[in-house]
Amino acid sequence: MADPMRIRAQAKGNDAVVRVLMSHEMETGQRKDSSGKVIPAWHITDVTATHNGKPVLKAEWGPAVAKNPFMQFTVKGAKAGDKIAVSWKDNRGDTRTDEATVS
Repeated sequence: MADPMRIRAQAKGNDAVVRVLMSHEMETGQRKDSSGKVIPAWHITDVTATHNGKPVLKAEWGPAVAKNPFMQFTVKGAKAGDKIAVSWKDNRGDTRTDEATVS
C-alpha cells in the first residue's frame, strides 16, 4: 500500500482550505530505464474528496501529473472539527484514502 497522504485542512472564515500531498511515483509510460526498456505507466487516475461524508470534489488525472502530486482546494461551509477525506485510485487498481479534521 502507498504511503499516507499528508492532508492539512484549516478553517478560514466560513470555508476550509485543504492542502494534500500524495505519495505516488506517477510514471507516464514514456520514460526508459538504464537498459532502454520502457517503464510501464503507473499514475493516479481518479481523486475524490468528501466533507463529513458528502462528495465535494472529483477529479480525473492523466499521466502528465508530477511525481508526489500536491493539490489544494477550498470547501465552502466547512468549520473546525469537520472531517475531510481524500481518496485516489491509480491505473493499476491501487487505492488510498486518508482523512483530516479541519482545525
